[in-house]
Amino acid sequence: MLKGLTGIAACTATTGPALFNIAHATLTAPAIRIGFPVPLSGPYSWEANEQVRCAQIAVDQFNAAGGLDERMAQLLVRDDRLRPAEAAMRTLELIEDENAHFICGALSASVQLSVNAVARARETIYMSISQSDAINESKDFSRYTFHEALNPHMTSGAVGRYVFSRVGKRVAFLVADYAYGYEMMRGFKRAGKAFGIEVVAEVTHPIAVNDFSPFLPTIRNAKPDVLCLCNFGNDQMRAIQQAADLGLKNDMQLAAPVLLFNQRVHGDVAAYAGVIGGANYYWTLENEFETAKMFNDAYRTRFEGRVPSDYGAYGYAGVRALLDGVLKAKSVETDAVITALETSKTDRCKGPQYFRTCDHQSVQSTLVLQSKPADQMSHAYDLFDTLAVELATEDQLRTCDELGHL
Repeated sequence: MLKGLTGIAACTATTGPALFNIAHATLTAPAIRIGFPVPLSGPYSWEANEQVRCAQIAVDQFNAAGGLDERMAQLLVRDDRLRPAEAAMRTLELIEDENAHFICGALSASVQLSVNAVARARETIYMSISQSDAINESKDFSRYTFHEALNPHMTSGAVGRYVFSRVGKRVAFLVADYAYGYEMMRGFKRAGKAFGIEVVAEVTHPIAVNDFSPFLPTIRNAKPDVLCLCNFGNDQMRAIQQAADLGLKNDMQLAAPVLLFNQRVHGDVAAYAGVIGGANYYWTLENEFETAKMFNDAYRTRFEGRVPSDYGAYGYAGVRALLDGVLKAKSVETDAVITALETSKTDRCKGPQYFRTCDHQSVQSTLVLQSKPADQMSHAYDLFDTLAVELATEDQLRTCDELGHL
C-alpha cells in the first residue's frame, strides 16, 4: 500500500547511513530523478551544501516509506557555481542527459531565472528554493514553475512592517548590486509607505565584498533610525560585523530581510546581538508543529545533534513538495504532478502551505527574528527570539493582476 510522507515519523529516527542504504538498495525500478543545481562553490556555498543535506533527508524519507509503489527517488546534485550560464548548462544536462523528471534548486535570483528558462522550454517542472520576485511574474512564469521559497516582497514586507512601526522612519539601505538586493529594497520601501518612511541613503555594493569601509561612512553620516541590509551570505555577515566594529549599532537598528542561521552560527555573537530579520524557518517551530520536530530529529540524528538552517529547510521542503506531488498523482507524469501540486495543502515542516494557482507561489508563514546576545543563549543553537509571525495568507503577496496574470 502506498504510504504518505506524513506518516513516516519512525523512519526519521533511523541513522543517516541506514537511510542511504535503504535508498540505494531498493533502486530496482527506474528511479524518480530530481536534478538539484546549487552553488556548491562560491560565496553561497554554506547555504547550498546545507540545502543538499536537507534535500537528501527528504529523498531518504520518501524511499524509506516505500517510494512510489517501491519506485525510489534519487537526488542528482550539480554545482552551478552561482553563474546563470553554468546553471543553464547543468540544468540542460540534467534534463537531456540524466533524464531528470524534475528540477529543484538554485540559490540566486538571477540564477534561478536561468534555470527556469531551460526547464520551461523543455516542459519540466522546476521547484525554485531561493528568493525571487521576478520568477512569479508573467514574463518568467510558466505552468512548470513552482516557487517554494518566500519571495522578497514577503520577507522584507514582514520585517519592514515590524521595524518601521516600532523603531523610526529614517531609513538607509545597503544593497547588494543584483536582483536580490534591489527586490528586497523595493519590498522594504513598499511596506514603508504605510508608515511614512524617509529614505536617507541608498548604498550599493558588489557581491563578495571583504571590506565594507568604503560604504558604511555614507550611511552613518545620513543618521538613519534603521539600516536595512539587503544582502546575503558572507556579505551579510561581514556587513554586520563591520557595522558593529564602526559603532553603527549604537545609533541605528540593523535589519535584514533574511537573517541567516548559518551566518549567525559562524559570525560574531556580539556583532549580531539585537539585529532583526526575517526567516522562513527556525528550528523552534518544533514546539508548535510535529512536522518540524520530525525534520529536526532526522537532521539531528544524521549530523551529530545539530539543527537544520532556514535555507536548508527550503531544500527539504522543495523536494518534499515534489515527492508529495508524485504520491498524490501516483505518477511522475508532468501534467499529473502539476495538478497534484496545484490542489494540495500540506504541512511539510512549518505548518500549512499551498501553491497559489495563478503564479505557483508557496503561501506560507514568515518569521520575524531577533538575534540574542550571548548571555541570553541557553545553548549553541539558541540564536534567536521570535518577535512576530505573519501567518500564511495571500494578503501578504502581490496580486495576480499586478504580476501580469490576467
